[in-house]
Amino acid sequence: MGWLRFSEAGRKFDCINNPNTVYPIPVHVEEVKDIISVADYVLIVEKESVLQRLADDGFCRGNRCIVISGRGYPDVSTRRFLRLVIGKLRLPVYGLVDCDPHGFDILTTYRFGSMQMAYDAKFLRLPEIRWIGAFPSDLEKFSLPPQCLLPLTTEEKAKTEAMLQRCYLLREVPQWSNNFAFFISVFTIGCGMKMSEVELLLQRGVKFEIEALSVHSISFLTEEYIPSKIQAGLYI
Repeated sequence: MGWLRFSEAGRKFDCINNPNTVYPIPVHVEEVKDIISVADYVLIVEKESVLQRLADDGFCRGNRCIVISGRGYPDVSTRRFLRLVIGKLRLPVYGLVDCDPHGFDILTTYRFGSMQMAYDAKFLRLPEIRWIGAFPSDLEKFSLPPQCLLPLTTEEKAKTEAMLQRCYLLREVPQWSNNFAFFISVFTIGCGMKMSEVELLLQRGVKFEIEALSVHSISFLTEEYIPSKIQAGLYI
C-alpha cells in the first residue's frame, strides 16, 4: 500500500488514488513497468497484521510512503519487487520487525539475502535497509508492562547466540565488518559496559511483538513510534 503506481503484464495498479488500500505483491515481477511514486520512503513490516493495522489507521494518509510486508520470511517475489522499486525510485527503506530472534533473522534476510539463495543474493538483497525497531531497549523507553513480554525459548536463545557468533565473525573479517556493523546498535548499561541490541535481547531473556508497542494507545505505531523514529533518525 502507499504512494505507488505501476503496471504488471498490462494490468495497472494505482495505489496512489487509495494509498491505504492493501494490494498483493506482483507475482510476475519481471513484467512490472512504469513505476511512479511520490513517496518519501519505503517501510517494510514483518507481519501482515501490522500492515493491516497501519492501513486501518490510515498511516499513508499522513505519511508519504510505501508500506510492504513479506508476511514473515519474505519470498522471492517480495524481495525482487522491493529490489526493483528501491532501485528505480532511490528511496530510503526502513524495516520494522518483532523484537525476537526471528524478527532479527528476517531483517538480515532482507539486508543480506538468504543462505539458501546465496548465489542470487546480489539481485535480491537490500543493503540500504535501516532497522527502526522493535528494539529490546524499547522495553524501558516505552514502559511496556510484563504482560506484553514472553520468555525466550531454549531454541530461541540458541538462535540468538548463533546470530551473535555470526556478528563476531563478520566483525573479525575486515571486508565484511562494515556491512554487519550496520545492524549493531550500542546500548549503554551499568558500569560503563556497552551491549548491542541483540546481546541485550539474550541478556534479558524476553521478547515482544511489534503490537506490544500499542499497549498504551491503539494508534501508537501510526501516530508516534514510526514517525518519530524516522524523523529523528532513530534507526540503525
